[in-house]
Amino acid sequence: MYQIDPSRLELAREFKKKPFGEHSPDLQYLLHRMRSYDASGHHVLVMTRPHAQWTLARMQAGGRQAPTLTNTTFTSLEEAEWHVFKLRWKDLTGQDLPID
Repeated sequence: MYQIDPSRLELAREFKKKPFGEHSPDLQYLLHRMRSYDASGHHVLVMTRPHAQWTLARMQAGGRQAPTLTNTTFTSLEEAEWHVFKLRWKDLTGQDLPID
């Protein structure tokens, strides 16, 4: 299983600069790893107002139940994606991402 190298901050910067669209192969691989792990409490985004608001939620282990919404909302999908990226980075590396 691919382990995320917490020293690869350039990949985080690449994602922050361009969260959507084509990414470098290394970033694409990292995103695949971040999006495919199944852990209790896995963070996801739920669109709670069409194209206007996204709410941070947590999946249950196995992903067969509806996610549990939190009180954290975003009005920008880019901001929401960056927030989840940082949470997943910490989940998978055990370290906070030192980029705001």
